[in-house]
Amino acid sequence: MSVLPLVFTSGWASGVNAYAVVLLLGLFGATGLTDEVPESLQRPDVLVVAGVLFVCEAVADKIPYVDSVWDTVHTVIRPVSGAVVAALLAGQSGSLSELAAGAIGGSSALASHTVKAGTRMAINTSPEPFSNVLMSTAEDLGVAGILTFAMFHPEAAAIIAGVLLLAGLLTLYFLVSRIRRFLRRRAQRREERRLVGRHGPPPPG
Repeated sequence: MSVLPLVFTSGWASGVNAYAVVLLLGLFGATGLTDEVPESLQRPDVLVVAGVLFVCEAVADKIPYVDSVWDTVHTVIRPVSGAVVAALLAGQSGSLSELAAGAIGGSSALASHTVKAGTRMAINTSPEPFSNVLMSTAEDLGVAGILTFAMFHPEAAAIIAGVLLLAGLLTLYFLVSRIRRFLRRRAQRREERRLVGRHGPPPPG
């Protein structure tokens, strides 16, 4: 059976939470749930590092503005991780070239990362933190659920991931004005910090 559906799904999931993907796939392989996971992802040191980074992301992802900084840092990390995981999965199964798998996994990871980062910018235009917590929790549960589902029904999981990706891109289109507002606020804050650094804080009233 072609590994293409799992490659696409893991790529989509990597764009949302790359560390969760590495951790879950490694655990699935180590526990014998699937034979599709290469041994390099099952190594204890890989699982420990992925687990620690997953916890870091789980915390950072729920704090307004910190989540957007985290997303900016991971603009390269998530697509690269999606491409590497996809290539490893393809190499393990031998049913898809590693180069093609890397392109598919990296592209789907970049697309889902763009949706996540843009959605968080829109959410951060609201001052309350609860929407960040709810969105982050939903993303974590969604990644875990769909990736687990992909182990048993890869084609159906890939369809779900594709629908979610398309819906996210459409939602992002309608959130452009809020994203611009977030970017203006961030630029204003940077300018204020620059002026304070140059002239010092204003005298107390």
